[in-house]
Amino acid sequence: MAYLFTSESVSEGHPDKIADQISDALIDNFLAFDPNSKVACETLVTTGQVILAGEVKSKTYLDVQEIAREVIRKIGYNKSEYMFDANSCGILSAIHEQSNDINQGVDRSNPEDQGAGDQGMMFGYATNETEDYMPLALDLSHKLLQELAELRRENNEITYLRPDAKSQVTLEYSDDNKPQLIKAIVISTQHDDFVKPKSNSRADKDAANDEMLVKINADLKSILIPRIKAKYPQYVHLFNDDIVYHINPTGVFVIGGPHGDTGLTGRKIIVDTYGGKGAHGGGAFSGKDPSKVDRSAAYATRHIAKNLVAAGVADEILVQVSYAIGVAKPMGIFVDTYGTAKVNMTNGEIAKKVEELFDMRPYFIEQRLKLRNPIYSETAAYGHMGRTPRTVTKEFTNPYGDTKTVTVDLFTWEQLDFVDKVKAAFNI
Repeated sequence: MAYLFTSESVSEGHPDKIADQISDALIDNFLAFDPNSKVACETLVTTGQVILAGEVKSKTYLDVQEIAREVIRKIGYNKSEYMFDANSCGILSAIHEQSNDINQGVDRSNPEDQGAGDQGMMFGYATNETEDYMPLALDLSHKLLQELAELRRENNEITYLRPDAKSQVTLEYSDDNKPQLIKAIVISTQHDDFVKPKSNSRADKDAANDEMLVKINADLKSILIPRIKAKYPQYVHLFNDDIVYHINPTGVFVIGGPHGDTGLTGRKIIVDTYGGKGAHGGGAFSGKDPSKVDRSAAYATRHIAKNLVAAGVADEILVQVSYAIGVAKPMGIFVDTYGTAKVNMTNGEIAKKVEELFDMRPYFIEQRLKLRNPIYSETAAYGHMGRTPRTVTKEFTNPYGDTKTVTVDLFTWEQLDFVDKVKAAFNI
């Protein structure tokens, strides 16, 4: 019997994602001037306020307030009517030095013996149902909001959009786990109060609200959806006349962003990863330097899973790794192929091969994936996984006027650079 599966995404202007982006901008600035920085930064955003907290061990000094303002400005919160404005919001920093008790478990005289920054388990997942080896419902949810953000910045075809938005896609799958069609799409987008009521009467206010909702509904169906189809022709066959659309289903959405809902770093970990497919160990990514295996090992397991699926080991793979704080060698590696393995091996035998191919000690993960670079701001919205690897040049300036220009590789864990090694190891 066919079944349904749903994933959601949130925009860069969602309060939780604002917090993630500020935390990761701090990480990037610390790493740009001191690659050995140890950082764990949390951010809270609410009406007119940003609160920064966390622990740092670094040789550099930053103007964390200006870094936060630049992130907020870039997202698009630059008008006083949003009640959260880059130029006027209050920013309080409560960042302090990292505990020596934690640091002693990480740093070692021999870098290769670097211990894990915390205990816990991390998961990586990949499936061949999309070109980027990601779950389809999440992939579509991200793409809807990325295109909506493009429309907002163009300010041409749709002129009333504000930064906060959420999406959700429900797919119908066949008995053999193949996506057949889109069953439902949910989009909630913040917008200007662009239709004013004729009077202050309840009837006139309701009429103005209804007019806005009709316009938003029509625009997203006639402008956003066709742009998605044109940009991603591989997904056109999933669209159909029976899709149920829920666009701003609660009504008008003028009050949004941090004024409508408090945002916190690390509160969108399922959006950040696989949209509910596979598994998640519970640790957030943003605001953490790569010595924190919550982040680095999650990237490493994604790298493993993607290369295994791309090499033809299985159609779908989940990889788990676990650590003890201060210990370099993982407690164990687990693999689940969900019965889709194409090699004559058990999951345990596949896991053993993985352990031989990929050194999962924290230092070696950092080196393999080039994680001690300022590469994290780009991860903090629209997912850490399934993104396109690319090389970019960035420029950072500290409070003393020193400028640092660096060329870095983004999303290295998405590279298919181990496919040949995997094929050789598995005789594919």
